[in-house]
Amino acid sequence: MKIIRSTNIKELDKICSRYLQRKGRVENVVRQIVDDVRLSGDEALIKYTRRFDKVKLTSKGIRVTQAEISGAYQNISPDFISTLKMVIENVNKFYKKQIRKSWKIKDEDGVILGEKLTALGSVGVYVPAGTAPLVSSVYMSVLPAKLAGVEKIVLVSPPDASGNINPHILVVADLLKVKEIYKIGGAQAIAALAFGTKTIPKVDKIVGPGNRYVTEAKRQVFGFVGIDMVAGPTELVVVARHNANVAYVAADLAAQAEHLNGLAILITTSKHLAKEIKNRVSSGYIILAKNLNEAAEISNRIAPEHLEIMLKNPKKFLLKIENAGAIFLGDFTPVAAGDYVAGPSHVLPTTGTARFFSGLSLSDFMKSSHIISYSRRALEKVRTPLEKLAEIESLKKHAESVKVRFEGEKK
Repeated sequence: MKIIRSTNIKELDKICSRYLQRKGRVENVVRQIVDDVRLSGDEALIKYTRRFDKVKLTSKGIRVTQAEISGAYQNISPDFISTLKMVIENVNKFYKKQIRKSWKIKDEDGVILGEKLTALGSVGVYVPAGTAPLVSSVYMSVLPAKLAGVEKIVLVSPPDASGNINPHILVVADLLKVKEIYKIGGAQAIAALAFGTKTIPKVDKIVGPGNRYVTEAKRQVFGFVGIDMVAGPTELVVVARHNANVAYVAADLAAQAEHLNGLAILITTSKHLAKEIKNRVSSGYIILAKNLNEAAEISNRIAPEHLEIMLKNPKKFLLKIENAGAIFLGDFTPVAAGDYVAGPSHVLPTTGTARFFSGLSLSDFMKSSHIISYSRRALEKVRTPLEKLAEIESLKKHAESVKVRFEGEKK
C-alpha cells in the first residue's frame, strides 16, 4: 500500500476524483451494442453472447426453463436453503422499516394535499457472474423490490461456459418467486431490459451491480428506463488509530482488494499502524491524518462506498460523517457482514457518488404522485398572488384559467 500524508493535496485529489473520466473505447463499444440490441433484438443478444461468453444460444434458449430451475436444486448443498432463509429474514426485517404509505392533509378552507405512492410496474435485476456469481445480489435486489410491491421482476445473468446460470442464483431467484430469468449478461442485457426484445420484456427500472460495460450501458439507457445508480468498482475506507487490532484492519483491507479493481484505503493518525498495514497488505492507500477531525474530513471528501470506523468510540466519530454508502461500526463489523447477512442491500454508491446517492432502498422501487385539491373558497383566497406570479412570468393564460372560474364576480 502507498502511504501518503494529508498535506499531499495532489495525491488526495487523485483519490477523491477516482474513476470520473469515462473511457472512450468502452463508451463507444457499449453504444454500438445498445443500438444493435435496440434495432435487432434477440438476434443481437445471441450474437454478443456468442462473442463475449462463448456460448451459442437460440431464441428459445435465452429464457431459463422450469426444468433448469428444478435441476439447479440438485446442484446445491442442502444447508444452503436454511442459510438463505436466515438471510432473507434479516433483509426483510431491515426493509420493512422503510415501508411508507400514501397520505393526505386537509385544511379549514378545503385544500387537500397529499402524496400517492405506487410501486413500479416492472424491474430488471442484473446479477453479475463473470469472475464469480454474485448470489447475494439476487436477494439484495429482489427483496426490496418485492416489499415495495413490484409485481413483475425480470432477472438477467450471464451464462457460464456450459451455457447455464449458476445454480445458486437460480435457486435464490426461484425461492423469491422471480418468474422470468434470462441467460444474458453484459451491456446487451441492459439494452434488452431498457428497450425490450421479442423474448425479454422492457422494464421500468434496472438495478444491480456490474462491470464497467454494464455500468456504462446503464448510463446510456437512463431516460429510456430508470436506473438505481451509476456505480464503479467497489471500495472501502477504514478509519483506525494506534490501538486498532492490526489483524482486523489488514484482513478487511485485503478482503476489499480481493475484488477486481477494488479500492482499499486506510485513514489513520498512527505512523506505526501505517507501517504495519503496509507490510501486510499489498495494494491500496494509507492516508496519514493529523487528528480524527481531519480523518473525518478526508473520509467525507472520498465519500466511500463502505466506511469502517474501527475506533474505541465509533458512534462519536459517526457524528462527523456525512458521505458514505454504508457505515460499519466497531471491531466486529466487517464489510463482509453487510455484503451477505446483515440486511441492508450491498448495492451502494461508489466513486464518490455517496455525496448524492444512497444505497438501494424501497423508495427506489416506488414513485410518488402529488395530490392537490382546492375548493372554490380556497382558490379564491390564493387568486391574487397566483395571478401576480403568472403576470411576472408572462403566462397570461395561466391567470385566465383562474379568472374564468370567477367571471361575473368582483374580486
